[in-house]
Amino acid sequence: MNLLSRILVLLITGFVPLHAQQSMINLSARYIEDNETKSKSIQFRADETAIIICDMWDKHWCKTATDRVGEMAPLMNRVVKHARSKGVEIIHAPSSTMAHYAKHPGRKRMQRAPAHPSSNQIEDWYYLDSLREGSLPIDDSDGGCDDPKSDCVHCNVWSKQIETIEMEAKDGISDSGREIHNYFVKKGIKNVLLVGVHTNMCVLGRSFGIRSLTHLGYEVVLVRDLTDTMYNPKMPPQVSHSEGTALVIQHVEKYWCPTITSNQVLNN
Repeated sequence: MNLLSRILVLLITGFVPLHAQQSMINLSARYIEDNETKSKSIQFRADETAIIICDMWDKHWCKTATDRVGEMAPLMNRVVKHARSKGVEIIHAPSSTMAHYAKHPGRKRMQRAPAHPSSNQIEDWYYLDSLREGSLPIDDSDGGCDDPKSDCVHCNVWSKQIETIEMEAKDGISDSGREIHNYFVKKGIKNVLLVGVHTNMCVLGRSFGIRSLTHLGYEVVLVRDLTDTMYNPKMPPQVSHSEGTALVIQHVEKYWCPTITSNQVLNN
């Protein structure tokens, strides 16, 4: 069949080559530039995009933090299921619980990804970048718990990810920035949507968090209604918990990456 005949067949049958059928994710992202809130359109190929679910544990040492994770989880699960159906990679990252998932195929898959030389530059934790971002807009030096009954700070009471968020065999499971980066390089992932907790701590600082991924060159977007902070309103600037979270999100938008809302993912 000559070239002209092939073109005629495509026109008649309506067949579209595979490379033209790639599912796209269209987003309107918010960011801050020159102290002005702006928006921009972003289009990601689904097969080049991943969602990382940060530290959505089954239990937290701060009861109110546990409660807010429980409230957030059903919507997060909806977003994850929809994105997965579009071909987006799903990475579950409940830190310090990898022993629980040792036999899960998603855990083994992440461990098998070949090491990439750039993984050597990934640190275990990325602290506040004072030269780039100054200081955080909230004081979380007391641990950030707003539950007066909590009598423990930084206790590892979690054992796994909250079960509301479903895991499938094809998902990845890892709390290592090196493993996740190795896997992303292997799969050709260029874009990352981050969801989970806590924005001012793990979401920014983990080896797979915003600071690390940005330094590695990924296009990072925070889903701002699927995150939460550790903030006690008794601490400066003495605003409500939700206002404290909003301040940290604005900090991210100004210094690190744009943000979106979950309905934008669901509407694709």
